[in-house]
Amino acid sequence: MDDEQLLRYSRQIMLPQCGIEGQIRLHQAAVLIVGMGGLGSPVAMYLAASGVGELILSDDDQVDLSNLQRQILFTTSDVGRDKVDAARHHLEALNPEIVVRVYKERLDDDLLAELVHGVDIVVDASDNFTTRFQLNRVCKQQAKPLVSAAVIRMEGQVSVFRLDRDDSPCYRCLYEDTEELAETCSETGVMGSVVGIMGSIQATETIKVLLDIGSPLVGRVMLLDAERMEWRTVKLAKDPKCPVCS
Repeated sequence: MDDEQLLRYSRQIMLPQCGIEGQIRLHQAAVLIVGMGGLGSPVAMYLAASGVGELILSDDDQVDLSNLQRQILFTTSDVGRDKVDAARHHLEALNPEIVVRVYKERLDDDLLAELVHGVDIVVDASDNFTTRFQLNRVCKQQAKPLVSAAVIRMEGQVSVFRLDRDDSPCYRCLYEDTEELAETCSETGVMGSVVGIMGSIQATETIKVLLDIGSPLVGRVMLLDAERMEWRTVKLAKDPKCPVCS
């Protein structure tokens, strides 16, 4: 690492859980983030700032004025732009040392499998069950960790699925695939800062997995009721009848 990199990441390198060796591991890592909305924005910003070497962003939407209340990666001048293009612009400005690749379409199974195969971990920052189940299935097939979160109104949840390990439950163990549509922010509303909290946790858990430190939220689901500011963690067991991971 050169002097500029040592300075940029100095506060992180000072952590005994990271150090220079850990910083190099982050620089060599690749992360796929699916969804560049309220969750994907803080995830991408913190991973870029922390020095994760390659970020792959997927989203087929454009920036809307109503997004700016919670999707903090974007500015008013981005309204109308493809989210991934605007995201790449801001992330490269934040940290020009990283590589940012973008996909402006919804990923079919074949392309998703190809992308997942080439990364170290996947972050589910989507807003619908269809994508969440797809990511879970493909990550299990490719044996890659998955960090998933969801937020609605003033409530959030987050968990880590070590789909590279046989003993870890998966997202399908948590939710049955009933083909029901998830509630959306446009229908029920959401507090932007709550999305930021959960996205920040996703970024933290992603870094922990990449550095192999601490105790990630594997086999646990962390729940936030921000109205009462109460946290609750529930255990998640592997479902012996799960059609994905059993």
